[in-house]
Amino acid sequence: MLATARGALERFHDVQVDDDGALTFAHGGVLCVVQGTELEEGLPVLNITCVVAWDLADDDVPRRVGLGVGEGLFGTPRVVQGERGWDVTLRYAFPAVGLAEQPMGTMLMLVVSSASSMRAELVED
Repeated sequence: MLATARGALERFHDVQVDDDGALTFAHGGVLCVVQGTELEEGLPVLNITCVVAWDLADDDVPRRVGLGVGEGLFGTPRVVQGERGWDVTLRYAFPAVGLAEQPMGTMLMLVVSSASSMRAELVED
């Protein structure tokens, strides 16, 4: 499953394989990690987490994210207040059984595109 994801992502990005097998890459300023897990026997899923932005000083960030900044259909945004400002992530998990490289690449890039759109709107000058 992760091997297929890696092949799909390497068509678009430089991908690093971490010691635990997770795949990491960057897209338009968004840092992403793809991990595989089996929720139960016969149900493997891929989880992609994108770090959209960090240390955002604008107090309006939670409201903007809640109102749909980036308006992506793939992923759940999360806003957390850190020591230096707001941190925003986007996560998405999906069953990966039977997906060939091209459809898996489409799924992953839909999530990454949502994260990139969100970042573009949140860090605009």
